[in-house]
Amino acid sequence: MTDIIWVFFVGVVISFAGSIPPGTLNLSVLQLGLEGRINTAWKFALAVTLIEYPYTWIAIQFEYWITSNPMVTENFQLITAIVMIGVGIINLITARKPTAVISKFQESGFRRGLVLSILNPMAIPFWMVWTAYLKAQGWITLSNGWLVHSYVLGTAVGVLILLSLFIVLAKKLSGYVNQQVWVKLLPGIIFLILGAFALVNYLLS
Repeated sequence: MTDIIWVFFVGVVISFAGSIPPGTLNLSVLQLGLEGRINTAWKFALAVTLIEYPYTWIAIQFEYWITSNPMVTENFQLITAIVMIGVGIINLITARKPTAVISKFQESGFRRGLVLSILNPMAIPFWMVWTAYLKAQGWITLSNGWLVHSYVLGTAVGVLILLSLFIVLAKKLSGYVNQQVWVKLLPGIIFLILGAFALVNYLLS
């Protein structure tokens, strides 16, 4: 039982810390909160949490690829760059002139959260690397199903906690910035910057 609680706690901590850097998901939930769409933000966070679980489980199943062949994840940086640049462009375009389809998609926090989570290519290699590292250091053992699912559940809870903090913070600030144009444009700009940075790193590597 102690091992089950421990791997759950490790999963929560790593997931929470790993979700802090600006990315597609936390920036999107922050944007929703700043726009005052709190219910939509909560639905978005729930969808992200649901996708985190199977993605982490998949990462654990293929974790041995990291230790046997580090070349496997080389192209994930390029995929990340393409996704973030694409999301950034779409965000900037729809922020000014949203179409009926895009508006419907944007209003559905759960649907939006599912799509962006599935398109988040770094989730699986992130957990592959971290799981391999934690096991190599002897900090966790995933020798049975109970330990695996406790660890995976911890990763889902960790991202939910962080996104919840983002929503609470954004809710407090939404009254001050809700009508500001930059609130809708800033996430798109950040996506483009991060995507360009990832693309440059890929080309220089």
